[in-house]
Amino acid sequence: MSEANENKSATSMPTTYDPKAAEQKWYDFWTKNEFFKAGLKPDAPKYSIVIPPPNVTGMLHIGHALDFTLQDILVRAKRMQGYDALWLPGSDHAGIATQTKVEQKLREDNISRYDLGREKFLEKVWDWKETYANTIREQWAKMGLSLDYSRERFTLDEGLSKAVREVFVKLYDKGLIYRGKYIINWDPAARTALSDIEVEYKEVQGHLYHLQYPLKDGSGSITVATTRPETMLGDTAVAVHPKDERYKDMIGKMLVLPIVGREIPVIADEYVDKEFGSGAVKITPAHDPNDFEVGLRHDLPQIIVMDESGVMNELAGKYQGIDRADARKQIVNDLKESGVLIKIEDHVHQVGHSERSGAVVEPYLSTQWFVRMKPLAERAIEAQKAGKGVNFVPDRFEKTYLNWIENVRDWCISRQLWWGHRIPAWYCNECGELHVAKEDVSACSKCGSTNLRQDEDVLDTWFSSALWPFSTLGWPDQTEDLKRYYPVDVLVTGYDIIYFWVARMIFTALEFTDEIPFKDVLMHGLVRDSEGRKMSKSLGNGVDPLEVIEQYGTDAMRYMISTSSTPGQDLRFRWERVEQARNFANKIWNASRFALMNLEGFTADQIDITGPLSTADRWILHRLNETARDITRLLDAYEFGETGRVLYNFIWDDLCDWYIEFAKLSLYGENAEAKRTTQSVLSYVLDRTQRMIHPFMPYISEEIWQHLPHEGETITLAAWPTYDASLEAPEAVKEMNLLMDIIRAVRNVRAEVNVPMSKKVELLVKSADAQSDAIIRNNEDYIKRFCNTSHLEVSLDLTAPDKAMTAIVTGAELYLPLAGLIDIAQEVERLEKEVKHLRSEVERVDKKLSNEGFVAKAPAKVIEEEREKQKDYSEKLEKVLARISELQS
Repeated sequence: MSEANENKSATSMPTTYDPKAAEQKWYDFWTKNEFFKAGLKPDAPKYSIVIPPPNVTGMLHIGHALDFTLQDILVRAKRMQGYDALWLPGSDHAGIATQTKVEQKLREDNISRYDLGREKFLEKVWDWKETYANTIREQWAKMGLSLDYSRERFTLDEGLSKAVREVFVKLYDKGLIYRGKYIINWDPAARTALSDIEVEYKEVQGHLYHLQYPLKDGSGSITVATTRPETMLGDTAVAVHPKDERYKDMIGKMLVLPIVGREIPVIADEYVDKEFGSGAVKITPAHDPNDFEVGLRHDLPQIIVMDESGVMNELAGKYQGIDRADARKQIVNDLKESGVLIKIEDHVHQVGHSERSGAVVEPYLSTQWFVRMKPLAERAIEAQKAGKGVNFVPDRFEKTYLNWIENVRDWCISRQLWWGHRIPAWYCNECGELHVAKEDVSACSKCGSTNLRQDEDVLDTWFSSALWPFSTLGWPDQTEDLKRYYPVDVLVTGYDIIYFWVARMIFTALEFTDEIPFKDVLMHGLVRDSEGRKMSKSLGNGVDPLEVIEQYGTDAMRYMISTSSTPGQDLRFRWERVEQARNFANKIWNASRFALMNLEGFTADQIDITGPLSTADRWILHRLNETARDITRLLDAYEFGETGRVLYNFIWDDLCDWYIEFAKLSLYGENAEAKRTTQSVLSYVLDRTQRMIHPFMPYISEEIWQHLPHEGETITLAAWPTYDASLEAPEAVKEMNLLMDIIRAVRNVRAEVNVPMSKKVELLVKSADAQSDAIIRNNEDYIKRFCNTSHLEVSLDLTAPDKAMTAIVTGAELYLPLAGLIDIAQEVERLEKEVKHLRSEVERVDKKLSNEGFVAKAPAKVIEEEREKQKDYSEKLEKVLARISELQS
């Protein structure tokens, strides 16, 4: 027994389990003794996971609880399996999200970041970070996560910042990072650029405005349509298809831009779809990505008509200073008055919104930094198609991943923020020379001037996150941790960030480490509410994991959320399922407490399961062995839901409902040797059961294990139960199945005629064969005890009594002479229902075995099992029909 519990007696367990009393105690014990620290087994195989770093923007949500619990289950199981297991914690600075939160807080005091200045503002953000990083650690502890806190990282810490600069400079030197003026996604609320995948498209009910642009020479006009009339102020051409006969004489002529009065040309470009609308398109190079490309081809001016806040600027003429939405209304009214607006149609279209601020995204011409993605993508595609890439679970996500990277566009990585990794680029104020370097530049290499300024922008948060699997282990330095734990074994993450994060980690890892960053990617779904809706503040349907823990305990939350999970699928959060998980924990507690009351004074060195064992002993050891084998296989396949089902069935049904009940006979009996054997089996099985449930329910399993006879300091480091061929006992399974069938059948008959279990009954058993007869006779004590018989008769040659209830099981016919308690007509009616059921089963098996395709393709073992079922159902049917005939004669 460990030092934490050396004075505990087996009966000192409280009558009910108190999660609050156990959780803090055991987490402190684990962390104080550094049981979660990696590197303690240098000769063992390694297993490593890096946590998807939560943003330091606030509280963790139920989606985090799912993600982290699945990882903890994996790492706890591997640690018990003897691996040198590392689970590296950390958090993300989350540029836009965190800066937005801090700015919102400052606005409550009527302060902006510009009032403070960059340095003072960043001090405020660092204070915020420290507060929420501590909160996150507290929440990790509440969830029982077995993290190696000695290796905790933050995306803005010194080591990761070094890695970011290394990557930026190397990509720049290879021509894979460049600076250019392009149309980008602009968030006017956060006043920063966004990458393509930070834009959420929503269907919006809008309008399509049809405008007439008159030709300068008065010979006519061209009709164009737009959903955004405010951008017409920046029009620099109208384009038509070069083969459109309607406009061939207009190409090269000048139009007069309504309201503005500026002359713009009619140009020909194959970008235009001549079959759509009027076949003419207004070109606004500074406010539309497609128009930008057209403008480059035709050397058109790029006129930006609004500022970074979405407010019309000095080039918008009389609309200067008006927000873009209000400007649209005014421009539409002016176009109506001038007769230029000829039609307005209702129009539903997709409008981009900032994933961070929710603002409508503005396509905006801006000078930004970009990563050239095609060369990086080619290597990732090649690795994946050659079978040397990442294993996606479920594998359908490989197609999703490949489809995106095969069509990837250059990544805009600069953000107009103050919180983040400052771009390592300096400009000489004297000669304009650009310097990109890992360290600060103090003098211009071209002119020698010391008058330099660093680029004001910071890098996209995902730039540093893309390096997470190797930067957290010390790269670019060749540290011992990097050599030992990289690549990591699995990444557990939601399918919603496969583009944001997963793909980019693979790109950068291949480029800078020549290895994939992780072997497996387990994609889980979102946690939705009980109605299947996405959780959101607006719906008020979010679930706080700490609230769940407060009400039901950590183990119940962990078990519910993990075993409700199927790889790649969303799951619905239901409070009743948490309650069921708590009931399961209580079942484990109560069963263990009962067992421990009968293990007083029994020690670990007394456990001996090699001697003569009862049918029930051999059966439970066989089932334990099967369960250990199955859950190990299922966990390796990331089948958490199926693992939970297997564990639940073994613990609730086999162990609690059957074995422990059977064990009472010897525990309460006079045979000291039989009692000692049962104590050994019970101790052994309970110990292994706690180990198997431990990754899912760490607290209750540790609490129970510490009361059990055991060796070792903590269950977290106890050896994982493994398959043991010597425990295989198929004959015991057959014997136990017959006994359980008899007991269930008798109980069902009692229930049908309302004979309580407290009332003794006579039971006659007609064995089907000598083997079944021997099994029943050898286990008569169990049948007497659990059927509560006044008289038990077992025979191969037994005449069915009159007016008796009948039950047919595989291997025996059961008769309960309940004279005066049964109605013959009701008994016949009940048996006829059984006939109907058995006939449908016989027909189903017959149909399957007559299917040539099934017989040709199915394994021999499966076919044999179906034939056994066919024989069994047919024999039962014959016996039930015979019994009906007897009762009716």
